Amino acid sequence: MLNSAVDSRIFRNLFGTEEIRDIFSDEAYIKCLIEVEIALARAEATFNVIPQESADVIAEKAKYENLNLSRMAADTENVGYPVLPLVWQLAEMVPQEHAKYIHWGATTQDIMDCASMVQIRRGLVVVRRNLHELDTALRALSEKYADTPMAGRTHLQHALPITFGYKCAVYLSGIQRHIQRLAEIELRCLLVQFGGAAGTLASLGSDNTGLQVRKQLARELGLHDPSITWHVARDHVAEVVNFLALVGGSLGKIALDIIIMSSNEVAEVAEPFVPFRGASSTMPQKRNPISSEVILASSKLLRSNASLALDAMVSDFERASGPWHLEWSCIPDSFVLCCGALHQANFIMRGLLVNTDVMSSNLNMTKGLIVAEAVMMGTAPKIGRQRAHDVVYEACTKAIEGNLPLIDILRQDESLVAQVGEEKLRSLCDPCQYLGCCRQMIENVIQYE
Repeated sequence: MLNSAVDSRIFRNLFGTEEIRDIFSDEAYIKCLIEVEIALARAEATFNVIPQESADVIAEKAKYENLNLSRMAADTENVGYPVLPLVWQLAEMVPQEHAKYIHWGATTQDIMDCASMVQIRRGLVVVRRNLHELDTALRALSEKYADTPMAGRTHLQHALPITFGYKCAVYLSGIQRHIQRLAEIELRCLLVQFGGAAGTLASLGSDNTGLQVRKQLARELGLHDPSITWHVARDHVAEVVNFLALVGGSLGKIALDIIIMSSNEVAEVAEPFVPFRGASSTMPQKRNPISSEVILASSKLLRSNASLALDAMVSDFERASGPWHLEWSCIPDSFVLCCGALHQANFIMRGLLVNTDVMSSNLNMTKGLIVAEAVMMGTAPKIGRQRAHDVVYEACTKAIEGNLPLIDILRQDESLVAQVGEEKLRSLCDPCQYLGCCRQMIENVIQYE
């Protein structure tokens, strides 16, 4: 029985995808451990640390399919780590004269860290593809609705007019930064780990052989060679998990907006319609924003995992006595949650239902109050900024209390009309005339590479 929503047969496709789960499955992890052991043998053979024939035999005979997984699980429970139980079984698959070179000069954490790095590298490929898909969807929305006016809201109240394209471009700018961060992370954080018992590589001698082997091991695994052993300096691991949480934060903001905007009282957007998606067991009319709700939950879980990765950085001396174990949980969970949230976000944005008529209606529902700042700034050159603020504030109060259009109240001020002009006041009260630099900023974001 599976007890996590990430792995649950019922919930797992809400919170993740089969593709990313496959990368972080037990089978995939054990295969990565074997891949690292084989790569280490090859790297050591390259520099004559072990015989080339032994490396070839290890690569040929060390097979996942020949493992007794039940035995490995029981041995792991006893030992506390999976590497020694794995090495025991690999040694049984390989002739004795070659088996003695398996795991040569390495320690458990070397193998586990390298396996995790390989998984992280493969997981980031999926994250990158999903980010680019979301980038494409948001670009299309930004362009299509660049000139679609709507109410901009602060503190959940009307603030100033914006366009829906501008809102989508703001989302897009964050995704663009995440793509940039990801490129930097792949260069900075995907590091091979090979240091032996205390990180000094003493098991391979005092010359530079150990360093040469580590560099070759990095090549074998598609990782980068660090300047020094990093098994107790885990900032780059925490950076990866916190990056996933940052992506989750951006997606959570989008999801929260959509949840509110799809409420009946606002009704400006809706998630793509699929029969019975978001349906209620008792209210036939319901179309709940399920994808957004899942994204919002995932974003919170990702932030929780980010704190675990930060805790795992605080290691004692030259081998952690416990914090490292936190990564065994937060790394795979974070990748699954992040990719699941990206999958849901792509589903939403590719088929988002946008009600431009309602956006226009909502924009005008306060009868001009949303452009109070425009009136203030437009009249200030004539009557002074502070007096303009006071005049417009008083006019807004009367408009709210009397449920009247702002322009009607302003027209009653003969002094203001005389100084500014009625035509100018009407223009200032048009929300579509106060969109600032929305269009230019949208173009800047769309043109960003």
